[in-house]
Amino acid sequence: MKTRLAKPFGMMKNSPLATVNTLTMKGCVIMPLLQQNKEYTIEDVYALPDGQRAELIDGQMYMMAPPTRKHQQILGALYRKVADYIDKKGGSCEVDIAPFAVFLNEDDKNYVEPDISVICSSDKLTDKGCTGAPDWIIEIVSPGSRRMDYYTKLFKYRTAGVREYWIVDPEKNRIMVYSFESDDTAEYTFSEAVKAGIYDDLTIDFSSIDIK
Repeated sequence: MKTRLAKPFGMMKNSPLATVNTLTMKGCVIMPLLQQNKEYTIEDVYALPDGQRAELIDGQMYMMAPPTRKHQQILGALYRKVADYIDKKGGSCEVDIAPFAVFLNEDDKNYVEPDISVICSSDKLTDKGCTGAPDWIIEIVSPGSRRMDYYTKLFKYRTAGVREYWIVDPEKNRIMVYSFESDDTAEYTFSEAVKAGIYDDLTIDFSSIDIK
């Protein structure tokens, strides 16, 4: 879930949020605006105060707010289904759940934390996370992440070499499946079963996910 966070008390002097401007939003919420003309790096992400998270796309930083309960319910259900499948098959792939660091382009200008990442090349994995593109990424849309998930990340994941990308959108009752290897796109609802493209026999029945 990506949105801009209020500047906390006791902001560290060297934090990238220490010199931001502020914008008054409806409801008297004060939100920080990162410097639009500044190019941020992974070093800036790691310099954030404890408890704050951000993603980095081509040098632009996007703050992340805590996810909703519904988001976490869906995330947990999908993770269990994918992890159980991998465990049952004894495959070499690894599934990781956010917060998990993905250094997409092996540079210091791109850093993301996908909701779910499936990595099938062990040489991409380090103690810090994944260096390079995961094989399969799932993002669960929140109101503040819609543009990022549908546009910014769609382009970034495709060009970085991700094989398959799912956008799970509970508000729209929609699952978008992008199979970049075959250049196919499919749309499903939460009442349907969705087949994973990188596996021959993994299908996730979204109607079985209990969302309260």
